[in-house]
Amino acid sequence: MKLLEATALSHQFEYPLFSDIDLEISAGETIAIIGESGSGKSTLLHILSTLLEPEAGEVKLLEKSIYNLKEKALVSLRRDDLGLIFQSHYLFKGFSAYENLEVASLLAKEPIDPSLITRLGLEDVIEMKVTKLSGGQQQRISIARVLTKKPRIIFADEPTGNLDNKTSLEVMNIFEEYVLQEQAALVLVTHNEAFAQRCSKVYRLINRVLVQTK
Repeated sequence: MKLLEATALSHQFEYPLFSDIDLEISAGETIAIIGESGSGKSTLLHILSTLLEPEAGEVKLLEKSIYNLKEKALVSLRRDDLGLIFQSHYLFKGFSAYENLEVASLLAKEPIDPSLITRLGLEDVIEMKVTKLSGGQQQRISIARVLTKKPRIIFADEPTGNLDNKTSLEVMNIFEEYVLQEQAALVLVTHNEAFAQRCSKVYRLINRVLVQTK
């Protein structure tokens, strides 16, 4: 089943970013989008994940054309089916790390997985306020919160950027296992070529064109 299908996407700000981009991803697949800084990778991810409407083109998520949806349906889609991991963590600042996971758990009606806390090395900080945590610890809480939701599609923009190599490798392992077990999908924007090559498909955004390299 196709979970994401993008057709003829084009976008620009003060200058053209990309044009006529086609992309699709099926259940059980992971894709990586790589490219130079400023090439438009994050903008493309925002378009694919409902956060930005393109200048032209169409995005279908779970067979729904997302920019034709009413706002209520779009909010429901984001809440129930999409997991967004961006460089700004958007954690609830007044809450503890565990309370942030509880919010996701309650909204999704899914239990918190204790093994996820252990694998991400969060046991010692899980009761601390997120404002007391380092950037890397907040990043790991953000990842755990998204996975607690059990999303159909994970959109991740440099999700290992603040993490050490060992933790980064474990995060990639967790993503891959999750996608296979849940027949979900991962769209990963990264500068890490090694992590990109672990994905089912690799795309490079270069000269305003998206080129599949794997």
